[in-house]
Amino acid sequence: MAGRGDPPEGTPEGFPGGGEDEYRSVVFDEAFVRAARLQEFSAQERMGEHARAVRSRPSAWEGRSSSRQAALLVLLILLAFGTAIYLGVRNPYQPPVDQRAEPLRTTVVPLAPPGPVPGGDPARLFAHSPAAEYRTGAAGINLPVAGRTSHFAESQVVTALGIAKDYLVASSLDPDVLSGATVRPVRLLLDPDQLEQFDRSVESPADDGRHALAGWLVRFDPRQAVVTDPATRVQGILRFEETGPDTLDVTADHTYTYALRPAVQGAGPVAAASLFTVHRQVHFRFDRDDLRMHRAELLISTVEAGPQACGADTTGSLKPLLAGARVPDTGGGPAVTDPYATGRPAAPSLCGALAPSAQPSL
Repeated sequence: MAGRGDPPEGTPEGFPGGGEDEYRSVVFDEAFVRAARLQEFSAQERMGEHARAVRSRPSAWEGRSSSRQAALLVLLILLAFGTAIYLGVRNPYQPPVDQRAEPLRTTVVPLAPPGPVPGGDPARLFAHSPAAEYRTGAAGINLPVAGRTSHFAESQVVTALGIAKDYLVASSLDPDVLSGATVRPVRLLLDPDQLEQFDRSVESPADDGRHALAGWLVRFDPRQAVVTDPATRVQGILRFEETGPDTLDVTADHTYTYALRPAVQGAGPVAAASLFTVHRQVHFRFDRDDLRMHRAELLISTVEAGPQACGADTTGSLKPLLAGARVPDTGGGPAVTDPYATGRPAAPSLCGALAPSAQPSL
C-alpha cells in the first residue's frame, strides 16, 4: 500500500527510489514565500496614465476666458480684412486696369498758298518768316513744369511727357522718317494694340479718318521734295492732365517749319529752297504699362500742312508746293488758316487757305 506522499500508482517507472525528482534541488525558504505575496492594484492604479473616459466640466471662469479669446480672434480677423480693403481702395499705385488702346482718329488738312510760293536761301527764308525766333530741332519741344496728380507721382508725369517728346522727335524730326526711308523709330514707341492700324496706314493709307499716314508721322514724297536744312524750326506746348485713376493724357500742339528743295535738280544752279509748315495737334494717352514700357497710345491727331494743293492726296506722303509754284485762285472757298497759331482748334474743313502772314515776307 502506498504511503501518503506517494502517488496512487506508486513511484513512476524510471525514477529511482521515487524520492529523487528534478525539483529536489529547488528549496523555497520562508522569507522568499513571504516576499512572493501577490499584490492587487486598485482600478485607478491599473489605469495608470490613461486619459479619463469622461471629460471634466470646465469651470465658469474657464468658459468665459475661452469666449473672450474667440471673440478677440474674430475681431482681429475682421480688422485685418477691413484694413486690406481700405488700403486697396486708397492706394494710388494700384495695378493697372487691363484695357485695350482705342484706334487713332486722324484729320489731315492741306493749306493752299494765296500766291506763288516764295523761294530763296533757307537762312534768309527763316529769318523773314514767323519761325525766325523758333528753336531748332528737339530743343523746340519744351517740357512743362511737372507735378504729381491725384493718382500719378511727379516722376510718372515726367515720364509721360518724355515719351510724348520722344514720339514727336521721331515722327517729325528724324531725317530718315521725313524722307520715307523708315518708320521704325515711330513704330517702336506705339502701344502694341495700335500696331496693326499703324502698319495698315503705312502700307495702304486711306482718307477714312483712321488710316492717314500723315496722322502718325511727317513724310515728304521723296520723288518731289527733300529737306535741305536739317535745322527744322519748332515751337509749341505740351499739356498734361489725369483723366482717370489709371490714365494720364498729354496734348501736344506744335508748329514745324521745314526748308525744302526739289528732289530732282538739273545741271544748272541749285534750285531755290522754300518753307513748308506743319501744325500738329496730337493727343496722347498713357496707362501704367505704357509708362513702364516707354510707349504711347495716340487718340487724336490733326495735321494742317502747306503750301499744298487742295486736291492733292495727302493721306500718305505730304506733297508740298515748292518755290515759284502756285495754285489756281481758290475764290475765297477754303477758310484762311494760320499754321503758326497754336493753341486753337484745328480747321474742320478738308482744305484751307494758307494765311499770307504764314509765308516769308521777302
